Amino acid sequence: MEQPINNIILDSIADGVFTVDMDFHITYINRAAERILGISGAEAIGKFCYEVFHANICEHSCALGETVDTGRTIINKTIYIVNSSGDRAPVSISTALLKDERGEIIGGVETFRDISDVEELRRAIEERYTSADIVSKNKHLRDILELLPDIAESDSSVLIEGASGTGKELVARAIHNLSARKDRPIIAINCAALPENLLES
Repeated sequence: MEQPINNIILDSIADGVFTVDMDFHITYINRAAERILGISGAEAIGKFCYEVFHANICEHSCALGETVDTGRTIINKTIYIVNSSGDRAPVSISTALLKDERGEIIGGVETFRDISDVEELRRAIEERYTSADIVSKNKHLRDILELLPDIAESDSSVLIEGASGTGKELVARAIHNLSARKDRPIIAINCAALPENLLES
């Protein structure tokens, strides 16, 4: 039996696509979805979507269910799925309503993209260039940031110098967040705004 042209087109794209009816039974799944999820179309068709698309949001905040209920599409939401090998993988999903020729809602469609490589790159960049809320490629600043955990272990006062806008308060907050006092509040005071006699007291 010859495939409909729509299915041929959907089978040629890299993103996973599946459609469901109003009872959330899968009515179509493309080749990319089969590959990403590790399941054949014959196995998937007729099953509930949560039986095939094992996502961390299925039980409490199903994106496709929200779209069918509200009519609002969801674009590029990052979630995690568990594939057939039992591995947890990040994917970016988008959802939309599925309508017939008369414009009546007959189900929903969800597309998803494996973003494991993107997440791995993001983690590598964070490990290499960030500390607390500070992001930098500058070698001298990176050297300073590497000292912060050692400084945070001490109860000594710390003097942080630098021109206005260079991130002194960020460094102070990083030290606080790395210290044993991280669960207690940090209080930032603008000394320039205080009168001299009040500051001295």
